[in-house]
Amino acid sequence: MDLNELQRRALRIHDLYDELNLRERGRVWTREEFMLGLVGDVGDLAKIVMAQEGARDMPGGRAALEHELADCLWSVLVLAHRYDVDLEAAFLHTMDELAQSITARDGRDVGRRHDRGQV
Repeated sequence: MDLNELQRRALRIHDLYDELNLRERGRVWTREEFMLGLVGDVGDLAKIVMAQEGARDMPGGRAALEHELADCLWSVLVLAHRYDVDLEAAFLHTMDELAQSITARDGRDVGRRHDRGQV
């Protein structure tokens, strides 16, 4: 599944949440509320990572880690849609910038490579 397919799937769930929130609360979530949801998910992810690294006890193990990573991705995909950001283009542009920054510091020439597994 590519990024566009993931985003379409995420937006179907987003639409279901909108319908549910309209029925139950009379309104849909704002962009700020989606951002706060992401912050909560990142906090949950931090606790799970700490548990994975032995710094705390927490049930769920690998399944909990996978779930929270997916929750965070869902929120990012929805926020990108809500702010009309072409996430694929933004990601590739940012990776190019990071690669250039890193290579400028260490003298390597990695150039702009968008293939999986390359910088």
